[in-house]
Amino acid sequence: MTMPGKMIVAGVMSGTSADGINVALVRMFPQTSRGRFAQAEPSGHRGHGNRVPAKFELLGHAEYSYPHNVRSAVLAAMNASRASVGDLARLNFLLGELYSDAILATERQFRVKVNLVGCHGQTLYHQGEAQRFLGHKLAATWQTGEAAIIAARVDAPVVSDFRPADMAAGGKGAPLVPFLDYLLFRDARVGRIVQNVGGISNLTAIPAGAPASKVLAFDTGPGNMVIDAVTDKLFHQPFDRGGRISASGKVLDKVIREILQRDFFRKAPPKTAGREEFGRDFVCDFLRRCGRSRKPDIVATATALTARSITDAVQRYTADNSARKQKFQEMILSGGGAKNSTLVKMLTEELAPLGLRLRFSDEFGLPAAAKEAVAFAVLANETWHRRPSNVPSATGAKRAAVLGKLSYP
Repeated sequence: MTMPGKMIVAGVMSGTSADGINVALVRMFPQTSRGRFAQAEPSGHRGHGNRVPAKFELLGHAEYSYPHNVRSAVLAAMNASRASVGDLARLNFLLGELYSDAILATERQFRVKVNLVGCHGQTLYHQGEAQRFLGHKLAATWQTGEAAIIAARVDAPVVSDFRPADMAAGGKGAPLVPFLDYLLFRDARVGRIVQNVGGISNLTAIPAGAPASKVLAFDTGPGNMVIDAVTDKLFHQPFDRGGRISASGKVLDKVIREILQRDFFRKAPPKTAGREEFGRDFVCDFLRRCGRSRKPDIVATATALTARSITDAVQRYTADNSARKQKFQEMILSGGGAKNSTLVKMLTEELAPLGLRLRFSDEFGLPAAAKEAVAFAVLANETWHRRPSNVPSATGAKRAAVLGKLSYP
């Protein structure tokens, strides 16, 4: 199958918050085009005969909430110690249909036809560290949402299942967004920490003028996941819209100090997290620690936990690796957490003593809510051209890897 010089790629993302589907339509320009964004060449990519695309353009972005019963089924599957194989199979095909519907709706909205789809899928399980299983030690990940369904409905090839190739190369399968972060946010004079706050929070530290081999990236801890769960439990609302509930609460500092002593926060990168670390069991423990405190105080504490775990990670880990002698001047915020005004205020206050100015990805032409979907459009384009797109210094992989699997219409 041949593709046009200027490909339109749909990036599709469903995060660990399981709140719905993000679709970004991205026009990828050939490498010979004059680039809006300067070329980058992540570590391990030399010798492949290709460089990272010089330019892309975001044509449009849309968000679609899961139906309530679908979100409940996704969350139940994530938290299940046992699950019906039949239900999991049906969920896989159902999500394929919902992803297809979202892409087709976005095509209609922006009046374009996509040539390629990059679909991350819905993570049901991610275990980046090897553990014993049936006499073998292995890591594992599972993103669901049937790509063959998407390819057939959308009538375009689909790249899916991005994480296993990195894990097969010795990596943790995450984070993968640093590929886009380095492409878009690196600067010859300004050191930047790119912070995404989705269900889980993750950062990419890019020293000024550094090659990709000096990029540090890892999950910092909970993003919106704990805030959403606590808000749902206490106020029967799926999330704290705009941070209004937490704005009226008082932070329980003792609870945060205790939680930040947990092994995850003290473990050095590379590291990843998911509902296995910050899902149902963590939330139960968090609520127990908060005791009979006022409900707004508990939501405020969950919000402060996200902010302080981010700044704790910045202080603990971006100050003493090979990039540490570089000073970081900016933190660029993206993800759903950027819409939470209370979280943004807390982060701003926490970062001020570190000399970090808080900015937003929107200032760089990339809407905060669209970044991860854009990232998987860019990654899919790399896979289509048989180019590696993991960043080994971020994932811990032993080598560069071409990510994902292809499904054809």
